[in-house]
Amino acid sequence: MAEEGVYDVRLVNIILVGFAFMFLFTAFQTAGMSETAVLKSAREDSNGTFTGDGSISLGVIYAVFAAANWIAPPIVSVVGPKYTMFLGAILYFLFILSFLKPMTWALYTGSVLVGLGAAILWTAQGNFLTINSDSNTVSRNSGIFWALLQCSLLIGNIYSYYVLKGRENIDSSERFQLFAGLSGAALVGVLLFLTLRNRRNTDAENLINLNSSGTQSEGPLSAVKRSFHLMKSREMRLLSVAIAYTGVELTFFSGVYGFCISNNTHFGDDSKGLIGISGIFIGVGEILGGAMFGLFGKRTNKYGRDPIVVLGYVLHMVCFFLIFINMPSDSTFNHTSSESAATYLSPSSKDVAILCSFLLGFGDSSFNTQIYSILGFMFPEDSSPAFALFKFVQSVTAAVSFYYSTHLLLHWQLLILVILGTLGTWCFCLIEWSATKAFRAGYQSIG
Repeated sequence: MAEEGVYDVRLVNIILVGFAFMFLFTAFQTAGMSETAVLKSAREDSNGTFTGDGSISLGVIYAVFAAANWIAPPIVSVVGPKYTMFLGAILYFLFILSFLKPMTWALYTGSVLVGLGAAILWTAQGNFLTINSDSNTVSRNSGIFWALLQCSLLIGNIYSYYVLKGRENIDSSERFQLFAGLSGAALVGVLLFLTLRNRRNTDAENLINLNSSGTQSEGPLSAVKRSFHLMKSREMRLLSVAIAYTGVELTFFSGVYGFCISNNTHFGDDSKGLIGISGIFIGVGEILGGAMFGLFGKRTNKYGRDPIVVLGYVLHMVCFFLIFINMPSDSTFNHTSSESAATYLSPSSKDVAILCSFLLGFGDSSFNTQIYSILGFMFPEDSSPAFALFKFVQSVTAAVSFYYSTHLLLHWQLLILVILGTLGTWCFCLIEWSATKAFRAGYQSIG
């Protein structure tokens, strides 16, 4: 019975951290989606006293996020995952507060802080997930966390659709009302982190640790060394290809695809409203995928992680083909002209566009839940540096794809996704086979 109590506490921890991320990222993602419009209106109303730019802010966040992943493991090592997530959440909260009264210095300072906060928050989350899981529950817990997290995408897009619908300019009173609500949601997320209980994994024998340093007590310097050690390992190098794909497709579905929809002249006056609906269906796909691979993990993971990743890959390939035939190639730049808006489906179908949004979200959840699962399974003792490397690779490739997305036509971006997705899926399946083989060999030797 005591053992059941341990498992119950761990499951409660996973659910609580999922809700904490849901509230925090409902605020952050909604702020990110509305940042460009809000700051544009703030500049126009400031008579030159405010010069902040949303694109520069996002660039700063990505750059700091990527760099700070290298210092995140020692912070988690010293502070512990619970209070590291609490600290990271406070930095997110401060960023949201900066929008109540936009000031240039506060915007860019907040962007630096949230980049640092993102690095330590996600590294600590990976470590916390691992120490509250074993080989039988790591896939389930990854799915539960992912489903709860992605509820923020659904809630945020519904909020964005109804609050900002049809608004060309957001005045100071509307801005204060919007971000006061978001600040409240972020504060709830911050406080929820204090309800977590730190636990050590008592079932380490049920997990494997490839390329472990073999040390049980680690200091800050040891955590950094282990990050470099893992980066050079064959397993992490191969897995980084799949991680890189998640970074590129994250940029595509979170920024590029919605912009393409808004620029499609085939959709007429509905093009702007479709952005919010597209985001809602991306969220539905993410939540459904997380629930399927979490709540029903024993059934969906019966044959391992690779069939789920292959399913996500197939759905994404179908999705990219539908986008290719449904969207104008120059919709990544600006409003398409009547001459350039030719598509294989003429006119473009709104239903196909929204279907693709769902497929993007569901496929993304297939990849991310299984990457979370395999990292926690393979590196239980090195979970902090492993998840730091995960976020480092993902944020770097997201930043790179964010840059080229403003320069390449849609069909070239889809080609990059197809190539990288194919390579990433193959590499993941190879790592899954190696990890399963190593686990079975270790299990047989113990038996």
